[in-house]
Order: sequence, then structure tokens, then C-alpha cells
Amino acid sequence: MTTANAINFTKSELTKIFPPTIGRIEFRDTKVAGLQLRVSSTGIKTFSVYRWGKATGKPERVTIGRFPEVSVEAARAKATEIVAAFAMGESPSEAKRKARAEMTFADLFDLYIERHSKVHKRTWREDQSKYEQYLCSEKNGINLAAKKLSAIDRTDIARLHAKIGKTHTITANRVIALVSSIFGRAITWDIYDKLNPATKIKKFKENSRDRFLQRDELPRFFAALGTEPNDVIRRFFLISLLTGARRGNVLTMRWDCLDGKNWTWKIPGDQSKNGVPLTVMLSAEVVQLISQCKEGNDTPWVFPGTGKGGHLADPKKAWKRMLDTDELSQLVQRINQTDQEFFEEEGDTLEKTLLRAREHAKLNGIDTNGSRLEDLRPHDLRRTLGSYQAMTGASLPIIGKSLGHKSQAATQVYARLDWDPVRVSVNRATQAMLEAGGIQGERGE
Repeated sequence: MTTANAINFTKSELTKIFPPTIGRIEFRDTKVAGLQLRVSSTGIKTFSVYRWGKATGKPERVTIGRFPEVSVEAARAKATEIVAAFAMGESPSEAKRKARAEMTFADLFDLYIERHSKVHKRTWREDQSKYEQYLCSEKNGINLAAKKLSAIDRTDIARLHAKIGKTHTITANRVIALVSSIFGRAITWDIYDKLNPATKIKKFKENSRDRFLQRDELPRFFAALGTEPNDVIRRFFLISLLTGARRGNVLTMRWDCLDGKNWTWKIPGDQSKNGVPLTVMLSAEVVQLISQCKEGNDTPWVFPGTGKGGHLADPKKAWKRMLDTDELSQLVQRINQTDQEFFEEEGDTLEKTLLRAREHAKLNGIDTNGSRLEDLRPHDLRRTLGSYQAMTGASLPIIGKSLGHKSQAATQVYARLDWDPVRVSVNRATQAMLEAGGIQGERGE
């Protein structure tokens, strides 16, 4: 054991201690055996416990914390716990070393991606995206990535779920499902020996999303898309709409999967969501768009890009640009209808011009409701095709087959998206009954 000056640790006594000129000096508490205070020449005062370790057969030091951030009372309480652990043959210092060497959630996630996600999941990049956006940032209330596995509990997961769910309930559910899968794999691989902390988290209720482009929105969509300067991106959105294919499949569309003779597109099973090959029927309009994509394109991809994959990456900025363009057009029309004029200033970006138009409309009391295509996402283009198929009388099995749905239940959403086809059906049935009853024409039509 080291030699140290014995004093009764009190706040006033420890505050009065002056640092040595060089090196450090040590003091031991007369109330709790093993509790020490080390004072360095820089003035830093640190509590620690110094005892003989039965487990290691040598003296060990366990740091508690700095004074006065750690009070004398807190240091004595912690020292009592550590001394008791020493007495039971445990090694607190060794336990700390193991904790420092323990795997973090970030380490586990890297292992999960390489050993499981990339091997078994075509959508592994979505796992990577969820991790980067929601699991390794304090903005969601907890940086799960930085925590040791043993320090993560169900409270952490529930808090993370609730934080994300304030604005994105479905995403919150998906993120927690990912966390559960990661811990599940860790248990299978004998890396984690506790219960999965992501189980029994009550999920948010999910309602089927039923957004699609309405009749009055389609002209606006086409007009805004017509201003898109990038031909590749413009054709990408048009083909996404007219084929109803999933965004990831359209992005990775290859020339060798297209049959120009039969106007079909074969999506391999390893690229389809359901794991089975999918055949997409191509309209004449889509065939024409695809032929335009061929001009000057000697890559394997219909939509070439500069990213790692060689094909177009998810064009989120272009989608926002299209929505901004449409909103600006709507606002300018409404401003002009009030006999006022709005001019675009030279050198202004689309974002700046749109902000000025919004401010102008607000200051002059111009109604802006509906000026933006609200809550419209790229995946809604897929739903739009299915919706218009339903409106024009296609059966659910036909819609499901064209969209690659594995079950008819997945197609049921298209039967309730618009009241117009329902109204047409009711009117036809009513007219038939009136005719059968011999009272034709009484509706005054």
C-alpha cells in the first residue's frame, strides 16, 4: 500500500489543500478505509480507492472522480461499494477495463451489416440510412451508437422510439424493428447475453397511406416536371409514374432486362421486394421514354449516374425542386390574379424566389391553401397508377399483378382512394334498377 497523509475528508479541508510544486501528493480518509484523494501539481484533485485485490493478487486503484464535482459524501458512498467488491474477491478495476473494451452499438451495427444485412437483405442500404439518421445522433434524444451494449436498456429504446414518433410514427416503428433485429443477431452470435432491449416496445398505430395524384394535381405535376433541366431525372419520374414500379427497381433498371419486342421489363427475383421475378408491362409512352434514354448512353443502366453503383441515386433534391417549382407557379398565378405583379430577381435561386413569393402572398392576404402539392412522395407515383387502374374498372387481382403485389390484401388500398369510381358504380346500378322498374327518366338526367 502507498503512504498517504490521513485526514478527515470534509469539503472545507479538501478545499484548503494546496497543490505540490511538482508531482502529486496523496491523502487518505480516516472514515472510509481505502478512499484517497490525489492532488496534482496542476491543482486537480481526484478521489480513488486503493486496495489489495484478491482477484489479481496485487494492489489496485479505482478512480471515482474529481473533487469538488464529486462531493465527499458521494465519494464515500462509492468507495464503500468498491471496497465491498474487493472484499468479495472481485476486481472493480478489471471490470472497468473490460467495460472499456466492450463492444459498442456502433461496433455491433458494423458487424450486423457485414454478416447479415448485406448477405441476406436486398434493402441493406435502408438499414444503413436508418442507422445514420436516427441511431448515431443526439438529436433523437440518445446516441445509441456510442453506448456500450451493456449500458443499453429498454428505457433507452423506448425513449428513442417516442422521440422519433413525435413526427414520424411509421419510421419510429421501423427503426425499433431494426434495433430489435440487431440485438437478436447479437444474441444468436453469443455476443449479447441479456434479453433483447427492443422487445415489448409498444408500436405506434400505422394507417395505410393512401396519397396519390388527384385529377386536378396531374396537370400541375406534368407542368412542373416539364421544367426539370435534367432529362435523366425527368424521364425517371415519368417512367416511375407510368410503370408503377418501385423506386429502387426503376433506379437500377438495366438494358438487358428490357424486351423491346414484347414491351416488357423483367425484374429479377433478387431485386424484387417479394423475392420472386416480376414482369412489368410497358406502355407505348414508356417504350418511347426508354428509347430516349438510350441516346448517348453506353452504360448498362437506363438511368446512369455518377454514384458508386453507376446508376442514378435517389433524386431527393430533384423531387423537392419539382414541388418548389409547382408551388412558385401557383403562387405567382394567385398574385397576378389580384392585379399585383411578382418578378423573379436575377441571380436568385429557386428557394429564394419561392420564399419571396410566400412572403408577398402573406403580406397581401392572398390565400395560399393548396398552393403546394402537400405530403406527396415519390412512392405515391406507384400508388397513383394503381389508383387510376381502379378508377377505370380494373379488378384488384389485375392491379396487384401489374404492381407485383404478392397478396390481394396489399391491393385493397386502391379500392378506397377516390369516391368518383364508387359514385359512378352507384349511379349505374341505380339507373339499372329504375329502368327495370319502368320509371326511366324520373331522375331528370
